[in-house]
Amino acid sequence: MQSIVAAVVLLLCFQNLHGSALPAVSSYEFTAYRMQQYNVAQQKHGCRGAIVVAEARSAEEPSLTRRCVIMKVPDFTTEKYLQAQKQNAAAVLILLPKNISGISHDTIQSFMVTESETLQKETLMPVYVVPEDEQLLYMYEEVKQAAATRTSSIFVRVLRSMVTATAFQILVSNNSPIKAITDNAIITLEGALPGAGEDAPTIVITAHYDTYGLAPWLSFGADSNGSGVTILMELARLFNKLYSNPSTRPQYNLMFSLTGGGKYNFLGTKRWIEENLDHAESSLLHDNVAFVLCLDTLGSGDELYMHVSRPPKPDTPMHSFIQQLEEVVSSRFPWVKVGLVHKKINLVESTVAWEHERYSLRRILGFTLSHLEDPKAELRGSILDTMSQVDFRKLKRNGIIIAEALARYMYNLSDKGSPKEVQVFRGQLDFQDSRISSLMSFLTSVPRATQLLDKEPSHIMLVSSLEQEFRHHLQQVHRHTFRQDKRDPDITFFDQMNQPVVMHRVKPAAFDLFLGGCIAGYLGIVYYAIQNFGFLYRKLKATVKSKHQ
Repeated sequence: MQSIVAAVVLLLCFQNLHGSALPAVSSYEFTAYRMQQYNVAQQKHGCRGAIVVAEARSAEEPSLTRRCVIMKVPDFTTEKYLQAQKQNAAAVLILLPKNISGISHDTIQSFMVTESETLQKETLMPVYVVPEDEQLLYMYEEVKQAAATRTSSIFVRVLRSMVTATAFQILVSNNSPIKAITDNAIITLEGALPGAGEDAPTIVITAHYDTYGLAPWLSFGADSNGSGVTILMELARLFNKLYSNPSTRPQYNLMFSLTGGGKYNFLGTKRWIEENLDHAESSLLHDNVAFVLCLDTLGSGDELYMHVSRPPKPDTPMHSFIQQLEEVVSSRFPWVKVGLVHKKINLVESTVAWEHERYSLRRILGFTLSHLEDPKAELRGSILDTMSQVDFRKLKRNGIIIAEALARYMYNLSDKGSPKEVQVFRGQLDFQDSRISSLMSFLTSVPRATQLLDKEPSHIMLVSSLEQEFRHHLQQVHRHTFRQDKRDPDITFFDQMNQPVVMHRVKPAAFDLFLGGCIAGYLGIVYYAIQNFGFLYRKLKATVKSKHQ
């Protein structure tokens, strides 16, 4: 009876094996992207390991020691990640779907929380992220199915392990040591629109253009901060038209800057301010600065938060501008919530939360405009911050609010009795949907991680294209390139951020035992037949003779 049951189980297992959705391949090579690794001062972040030689296992397996844990986005939770660390897993490989829009909002939030917590600490365990494809999904389903069989009886598990189970060996063959990189260049672009009259006050509009996430090669930063850069570029184009006509040129200088190193304590902003205030003989920052407007994460939401280091005093330019912004919102977009978030700068901390804090430290008034209330929001540094996270209608709306508020403030429209609902930017001066879409597509066409922007040709071209756009719409355009002190760098990056990985399809050790047993049994039968050939021959002859009779 047991032999019949075994035969049935084996038959079902073979049917499952042949019914697989994807043909088996003996090996498959793909490119995986390693988790961030960098040092800021004495603080270490990210994973310190890169080499992987381990068998793939599902996160559901009870034992993960010396195994490569395969996870999809829903599997990557803080609990499962810490469990892999606790069990000394060899590595974690995360499969990233090509279409993020198909993932639920709760799953995305859970992933971002785990991503943020993971990046705050260092780990020796290599962590890789790879875009999903057919072969990798097949591997995931296989290891997932193998994990599910642990609830079956021991008899079924042993038979499946011996006959049909497939193991996948993950191999990162690059054995060269990880090297530190301290020669990264951080580039900041600067341009201006000179106002009418002499000694005109200056309004600075700035946004950082670099991105951050679990893996630098997959950090496209659509909302943070592709949205801020897009609005800044549109403001430069629209106000250039107003400044080109002497009759509509306001008595304010407009200064635009795109800063690098924003995701690393706004290092590019810090060095740019030092360059303008401490080293340059003449700069618009030396003159009367009305306020600095920092644009950060403005691609979705029905909230606009003005983050300040100290509440603006009445009768100050920043206070007047905020009043104009609130008037534009109340008259044209009453459903948008506007709030002021006051956060003092903690001089004890080595990092700043928002870009305007770099100006506040130099006693220049400024604030950051964002749809995020919490500066530690996970969206500000996630590989899931893609175009699917951006609502283009709300991005355009936020751009219109900022542009109209600037125009009302610079032309003093409220004191001149202009209605609150008056529209300055309309017709040829309107925000163009096609241009907004093109800018966002261009910005998210390559990852804009700081450690890549001065190394890869396509990334260098992106910064050069932004500079050309500045030169097309602005005057006095300058490109500032800041290099770190190799002896005492502010930040240290590391190489091997993308690695060739080979997935080998193999049978488990139990299959070798099973196959060895089958061969031994076959040889035993042959040996028995040879040793007893005369006896078997007489039996066979007698049987044939009896049948003829």
